[in-house]
Parts: sequence; structure tokens; C-alpha cells
Amino acid sequence: MKFTLGWLREYLDTDATLDRIVDRLTALGLEVESVVDRGAALAPFTVARVTEARPHPDADRLRVCRVDAGKGEVDVVCGAPNARAGMKGVFAPLGARLPGTGTVLEKRAIRGVTGLGMLCSERELGLSDDHAAIVELPDDAPVGAPFAPVLGLDDPVIDLAITPDRGDCLGVLGVARDLAAAGLGRFAPPPVAPVAGSGPSRIEAALDFPADAAGACPLFVGRTISGVRNRPSPAWLQNRLRAAGLRPVSALVDITNLVTLERARPLHVFDADRLSGNRLCARFARAGETLEALDGRAHVLDPDMTVIADGRGPAALAGIVGGAATACTPDTVNVFLESALFDPVRTAATGRKLRIESDARHRFERGVDRAGAAEGAERATRLILDLCGGEASDPTVAGAAPGNGRPVRFRPSQVRALGGLDMPPDRAFAILEALGFAPEPSPDRAHALCRAPSWRHDIDGEADLVEEVLRVEGYDAIPAVSPPRPCAVARPGLDPAQRRERRARRALAARGLDECVTWSFLSADAARRFGGGAPALRLVNPIGEALTDMRPSLLPNLAAAAARNRARGRADFGLFEVGPVYAGRAPEDQTAAAGGVRCGAAGPRHWLARPRPVDAFDAKADALALVAALGGPAESLQTAAEAPAWYHPGQSGALRLGPRNTVARFGMLHPRAAASFDLDGPVAAFEVFLDRIPMRSGKPRKASGPDFGLQPVRRDFAFVVDAAFPAGDLLRLLRGLSGKVPGKHVLSDAMLFDDYRGEGVAASQKSLAVSLAIHPRDRTMTDDEIRAVADAIVARVCATTGGRLRA
Repeated sequence: MKFTLGWLREYLDTDATLDRIVDRLTALGLEVESVVDRGAALAPFTVARVTEARPHPDADRLRVCRVDAGKGEVDVVCGAPNARAGMKGVFAPLGARLPGTGTVLEKRAIRGVTGLGMLCSERELGLSDDHAAIVELPDDAPVGAPFAPVLGLDDPVIDLAITPDRGDCLGVLGVARDLAAAGLGRFAPPPVAPVAGSGPSRIEAALDFPADAAGACPLFVGRTISGVRNRPSPAWLQNRLRAAGLRPVSALVDITNLVTLERARPLHVFDADRLSGNRLCARFARAGETLEALDGRAHVLDPDMTVIADGRGPAALAGIVGGAATACTPDTVNVFLESALFDPVRTAATGRKLRIESDARHRFERGVDRAGAAEGAERATRLILDLCGGEASDPTVAGAAPGNGRPVRFRPSQVRALGGLDMPPDRAFAILEALGFAPEPSPDRAHALCRAPSWRHDIDGEADLVEEVLRVEGYDAIPAVSPPRPCAVARPGLDPAQRRERRARRALAARGLDECVTWSFLSADAARRFGGGAPALRLVNPIGEALTDMRPSLLPNLAAAAARNRARGRADFGLFEVGPVYAGRAPEDQTAAAGGVRCGAAGPRHWLARPRPVDAFDAKADALALVAALGGPAESLQTAAEAPAWYHPGQSGALRLGPRNTVARFGMLHPRAAASFDLDGPVAAFEVFLDRIPMRSGKPRKASGPDFGLQPVRRDFAFVVDAAFPAGDLLRLLRGLSGKVPGKHVLSDAMLFDDYRGEGVAASQKSLAVSLAIHPRDRTMTDDEIRAVADAIVARVCATTGGRLRA
């Protein structure tokens, strides 16, 4: 919400400085995003009078203008058709920076004539996109004076961030009312006197809704204004709109925009001669109806949408956008002015479905003044008559404004009880009175009945009134209170799942991965590529077109983050995220997961060895390390050569705990999946499902394991097994032989160091070479004892796998 300080002062009689107003706005909950001093950028530009305009000697379309800017006359080369002797314009001296283009004026010759400055157009001054002519200033503008005050462009622009519950402050009047209640002046809204009509409106306002849907448009006010002249709006109005970030169009359109910004009351004007019939009706759209809207698009409507229709069909989308067929043009002579009340929820749903953003929708979906339709129409009517001429009919009204709801009981004592501030009842009642709540105190002033004004939709109970009193009085007025001593402070507590996620973050960061925090949603295309995209996971109210679905995996967002890092010059890096993924809408379909990607090389550049590209085993190592860090049975996991389609076949797998519990997936990202994020080169990825890892018991475990005080014995074995036999199964078998072979010892550190296929081994077989540590428990083992253990290991492995010891 943008407005100028001068505009605010029209409705707020105050001598407060800009700084004080800005500070008070923020304290009231109306956050000031910026204050722009437009006059600072325009300071070098002055009022100049053209004393002579002669043709350029070498260019037919140029003129050489003699310009008096208050410090002597200079020559300026100008191509504007309206440059002429006697006019006054805006002069830019050499060295000035043009706000609209960023160009710094330098001394240079144009077709042999050197200009010592410039006469500026609106585009060069940053006022609009108009470059057809130079700016013409009033005849009484003082030569040599700064030009910004002449057009009112030295007025600071205040930009507020308005929360969704304060739709009334999307108008300057609402902001002025809050400031007046806070003691920064007197609220002085301009009086709005009804405009006397000349007779019945030739176009009638009507409502046509089922009885159970009357709330879609409870009130429709309008009137016909005949004989208007839709000329450009005056400079003060155009400047006011530009300051608010709007582009002036024509007087009729600009007037409706002005009332929207002034009163948070959207209006619309139809060209009455382009309407069909003598009745304009608010109703639901019919199946198959379309509207060519002012946004340049054709919208297909459905029966849940409210439209304003003439005899042909929809002429406007209620509360959102008008139709192109009935829009006002420079040739418009007769208009119908519409001011109505539309359902906020239906307006928001329609705008989202059709993807239309407009100032009207922004206000209607937050709630406009329920009693302001007629007053807004009267204000716009007066402006139209003053600026465009014409004759207004009597208003035509369909429906009625809804009431303001039940009264709310307010007790001043609750300001102390809920807000911690002692306040006299009369002060609390005065604040509510200034905000429009019209309190009716009881005789003992212990309580009052208050009704929320028609422009406030956010008041539901007594606590809301206490909040209003506190924010106007100022939260800084609440005294700081120390808790009594001794004071028991609750210790922060984390449940096991939260502790597990924290351990997961620490474990992955310790492996050199950088943490990412991404949205829990993504685009529909990305969701489908990673196993999602179900209608149940589509968001009803997405925050953007690229964030429409709940994520089925952490990898798409991580891949997108990796692509952004790669585009910014990072070559070798790793990213991880811990968060929820979604398989459906039910609570049990939400799973806590940890995922990561590695890109580029697995190690830094070094003179001893070239770094290798990341591969699937890097991803597997990350997944196994995370499972182990969380207390999971990493050594008991089975590796299966199966993974979803977004992994590279043959370079991916899954880690399972039993036949059905997939704890993790790992591998290289499929080239097509990587290319969809503009990722080139190898990308290793993993996903670990934290909820599927058995929880670590809360009781301390008794330490077990080998006595590392005695020297271990390491033995290597090479087993010839079937080519399809997983190496992981062999390692798990070896780790499980402790206590099943003769002697008091522990077997550990089973490690695969060779997978051989070739000469000396049948084509259907392979040789797996493993290393195994034998840790004695109580004494050093003899050679015979070591040989007995080794023979027992070989016998067990061969019996279980059907293989043999390689000779």
C-alpha cells in the first residue's frame, strides 16, 4: 500500500514530522517497508523557458532550442514535436543522471550542434513510459526553480506492508484513522455529500442468486452518468496514482483507482452504450460462459464464480476484473458506475483459479467496508462530474448491506489481565471510540458493549478489543516485569524423533555436506519425475505456479539447489536436507527423511593423485554412516539392486532391514532426472527414511566387543561364488560368525577388497576376496587355534553360499 505524505495529511490534521509518523505506523502494526524521497532524484532538474526554437541545420526532425534555466541561456538539441518558443519545460544540466534511463548527460555534438543540457520527457524523468513529447509546465512556474515541487513530486512516498486482517488500511483513510486514534492528529475525512440525481437510472442494478447463496453479493449499488468526456485526468490525480505505483489511463478509470486507494473501496465503470439491455445483474456464471477481460486473456468461467452480466452475458468478473467489451474508451459518453459488496472467500477462490491478480481482488478478499458501497459511489460520482462533466441519475440499489454482527463485551480490567498494562477505563474507551467501535459503557464503567465498525472484519471477542487498546496505546508502555524468585523454569524437551533429526543433521554435516532448507512443495512436473504428482498432494492455494505439489522426495529440491550452486561456479560440493516427505494426505503418509547429493569430484585437487568423480559408493557410504550414527543396525542391512526410476539403473541400490523395510536408497541420479534441473556431470544421491530405523533404546547398553588390548589377527579369504550372489550377504555372514566357530574370540572388520571375474573363474561365477579381523578375548592365539578358526570360517561360508575357497 503506497501513498504520499501530502495525501495522508488531507485526511489527518497533524503537525507530526515524517519520522514520527513512520515510527508510529510501525508501532501500530502497519509496517513501513520504505519511505522514498522522490524529490532527491529530481533535485538537479529545474524549470526552464524556451526563448527560441529554430530548425536544426542538418536534421529535419530536430530543433535547436534556446533555453533560459535561470543561469543564462544555453542551446539544447530537441526532437520533441511540442518544443516551441514560449513554453516552459524541465531542464536537465550536464552531469545530471536521468532517473528513467540511468544516463548521465555529457557534452557532445548532435549532427554538428553541441547541446549543453536537455529538455526532458516523462520517461527520462522516470514518471511514465511516455517519450512522445517533453514535459510542459504551467505558465506560472518560476524559471530556474526546482521543477519537482511544481508538479508535487517532492512529496515522500510511504510504502506499508498491510497484514491480511487489516483490509481497512488498504485505503489512506484507514491509515489516517489509526494514526489519529494513536494521538498523532485529528481524523478529518473529506465530507461526501450525496449527489442529487436527475431521474431514474436507465440501467438497473439487479441480483440473481439462490436463497442459500445471497452472501455472494448482498449489495449492488449503481447509477448512470450521461454526457461525460473521458479526457486525461489532471496532473494532481496522475501524480497521486503514479506515487502509488499505478499507471494513469483515463479520467474515468483513474477516478475509480483513486477511490480504491483512498477508501479501500474498489469500483468499476462500464461504457453504458456498450452494454446490452437495461439491466446489469450480479449472478453466478453459467457453465461454458467466457469473459474477454481487461488483462488481455479469455477466461472460461464456472458456476462457482460471481459475474456482473448484461443481456449478452458476463461483462465483468465480480470484484476482480472488468470485461474488455464494455470498457471505457476515449470515445465513451455514457457510463454506468458500479459499487458492490462481494463474498471474500468466493472472490479469492475465483482469482486463484483464474490466476488473476488485481487491486480490487486484493481488497475484496480481505474484506471491504460493508457499509461503504453507497458512499464510495457518491464520492466517485462527484469526481466524475467535476473532472468529466455529465449528468448523474438517481442511484439504483439491489440488496442491502449486512449488519455489523453481535456486540462484544469489553472490560477495561482485561487490559491489565491479558496485556499487563494498567489503564484508566476512560482512556480505553476513548481509544475504542476513536477506532470506530462506539463503546456504550455501563454506569460503573466496569464494562462496555462495543460493536465492530463496518470496515473491521477481524474482531471476534474481547481479547481482540484488548489488543486494539494495547497497540494504539503502544506496546512500549507495557512495563517489564521480572518473574518472582524462586522461579521454576521448564527445561526444553525434545521427543525421540526430534533428537534423531538433530543427530542426523550433525552426522551429515560432519561428513562435509552443507545443509539446505527448501520448501516442502515443488512443481507438478518435478513431483511426477520423482514418484509424486497425485491429485491428493496438489495444493489448493499454492504460493506460486512452480510450487503446486507436496514433495514426494527430498531429492528434487536438492537437485534444484545443486543446479543453482553449479550455475554460480561451484564445481565440487555436497548438500543435504532433513525434513518430511509425503506419499498421501493421511498423517501416516508423512515420513521423516534425510537426503543428500554430491556433485563433481570426491576429493580436492592434489599433486599426488587426480580426484575421482563421485559415484554410487559415495552415496552408499553417506547412507550407511547416517544409519550407524542414529544407532541403526548398519552392519545388518541388506543391499538390494533395486531403486526408483530417478536413479541410474545398474548404479543404484537400496538398503533393507528385512524383506519389506527399505531403510535407504542410494546411487547415481539418472541422467534424464539430472538434465531436467540443468545438472551436468555425475550426481550421487541418497535418501534415508528416519522413521524406518529402529529407535535406539533409552537404557544404557552394556559395552561389548573385542578386547583391543590384545593383538588381533587378520586373515584374507577368496571365495568363488555364483555371479549373482551379493557381496553384502557374504560380509554379513562373516560378521555373524562370532561365537559360532571354535575358541574365545570376536570376528570383526569384515571388508571386501576384490571382486574378480575372468581367467581361472567360470563365467557364471566370481571371486570375492575379503579381509577379516580375529580378536582374541583372554590370551594370544596359537597358530593351531588360528588355523582352526580359519577352517571353520571356510566351512561355514561354503556350506551357506554353495561356493568354494579359491585355490
